[in-house]
Amino acid sequence: MLYKLIYLFHTDISWLNVFRYITFRTILSALTALMICLFFGGWVIKRLRMMQVNQYIRDDGPPNHKAKEGTPTMGGCLLLPAIFIPTVLWTEPGNIYVWIVIFVILSFGGIGFMDDYLKITRKNSRGLSVISKFSLQILAAFLVALILYFYPGFDSRLYLPFFKAIAPDLGLGYIALAVFIIVGTSNAVNLTDGLDGLAISPIIVAFGSYVVFAYLSGHIKISSYLQIPYVSGTGEISVLCGAVVGAGLGFLWYNAYPAEIFMGDVGSLPMGAVLGTVAVITKQELVLILVGGLFVFEALSVIFQVAYFRITGGQRIFRMAPIHHHFELKGWPEPKVIVRFWIIAIILALLSFSSLKLR
Repeated sequence: MLYKLIYLFHTDISWLNVFRYITFRTILSALTALMICLFFGGWVIKRLRMMQVNQYIRDDGPPNHKAKEGTPTMGGCLLLPAIFIPTVLWTEPGNIYVWIVIFVILSFGGIGFMDDYLKITRKNSRGLSVISKFSLQILAAFLVALILYFYPGFDSRLYLPFFKAIAPDLGLGYIALAVFIIVGTSNAVNLTDGLDGLAISPIIVAFGSYVVFAYLSGHIKISSYLQIPYVSGTGEISVLCGAVVGAGLGFLWYNAYPAEIFMGDVGSLPMGAVLGTVAVITKQELVLILVGGLFVFEALSVIFQVAYFRITGGQRIFRMAPIHHHFELKGWPEPKVIVRFWIIAIILALLSFSSLKLR
């Protein structure tokens, strides 16, 4: 909205014309979010300590994690405003896709807040019940999918990366797919958030990738040249993704090992849901498997571990799931696990860009 106000004067001050470019506003959005996190991060950590909003470490986790008990959590209370403010300032106010993503931030952030609040205020509580949490997530995602499906001009076809001629129209089935992607990504990111800085860095990498995908899919000439779906208006999503990248970098300043603050469900649930929503809006749903491959890997490790445990009557595939705990228990120092997982996230993101030309 601020950019609209500034742009009013571009006829009198010619250099203000630069504000109409999505690339310039994406940079401004990232820098604004970064500054908010860096400037308010220390204050938020102090407030959370004063309010005793501390991380509860479960007894069945890795033994060395007990040292983390007492570290402030619910860092999403810093992260989400740092994304929301620059998004409102630097995006086109009439863009429906931006408002859909803002709804996702608020709704999934609210679910995460309730979950964290119950864990902190009720001793030994695991937060919201699994049924309650998933029901609320599915409801929010269903509303998003419904709005997108009935929005004029929105494409319900599923485009396969690397194949330009295969795009089956799922019809109403696309609503179920969108719900699965949004809820699945939300919980996959939540599962990954188990070590200092482990989740936020892949989030930065993934949203950095979708800055590119959103810009390309919203540009009619470039999308036609690359033979990717053109979705009018998605260029503005680049500005929002830029805000996530900037906020993520600012949050990582405090969340890097040894962490001064944890993201909490109020941060991880909406971050994953927003990533899934952006993938749906930009019609790069299946590319998300590559871009967010680390999150997929973490989620699958839990699914396989639980399934194998039940089938075999108590045996395990991994020493502990999610898989980052398996490597910890094998003797890898925590920083080594974190950095190696970051490297994997970057490699997967780079591979995802190959889908733009290999068709």
